[in-house]
Amino acid sequence: MVHDAVDDGIAYRAELSVRVGDPVLSDDPVLQHDLQLPGSWWNDLAGTLAKVSAAGTDRVAVRQQYMERAIPDFVGIPAPAVSCWTTAHADLHWSNLTSPLRLLDWEGWGQAPEGFDSATLYAYSLLQPDTAARVRAVFSVLGSPAGLAAEATVCAQLLQTVSRGDNLTLAAPLRAWSEELRRR
Repeated sequence: MVHDAVDDGIAYRAELSVRVGDPVLSDDPVLQHDLQLPGSWWNDLAGTLAKVSAAGTDRVAVRQQYMERAIPDFVGIPAPAVSCWTTAHADLHWSNLTSPLRLLDWEGWGQAPEGFDSATLYAYSLLQPDTAARVRAVFSVLGSPAGLAAEATVCAQLLQTVSRGDNLTLAAPLRAWSEELRRR
């Protein structure tokens, strides 16, 4: 189903491909409460993201030019080299996930540095240390040299939103993360 609308001279299109009855895991992208998800859910997520990353596409979710500008400005390091570009959902946060597992909201998918989805999920988990640790445990690319470009990009993106007045609850944890990234 497709719905088109125009408001103030701006055209919008909404496409519904599948109606999902399961509730999202969080009403907010930033996880505000700890989740007790079974190991099978985490395995499903890892397997699904592996399949997504292996899919070929010419779509671009993250541009090298953005990384070269934003990472030095917001993280304070030169943009790390991307060892591998993979396909990413590119908006993987707790408001776009359900249990049983469904990934919602696909309009931004495309090529991004390896580990981009797991770094995004990690960032939106920072207020819940147990969940953040679980994300790191499930996705070994986080903390690795191969994942540095993705982590620095996501950290820069969210610190940029903080500078604009959004995601303010993440400001301190994001700054701590950027300090960690500067030491790597």
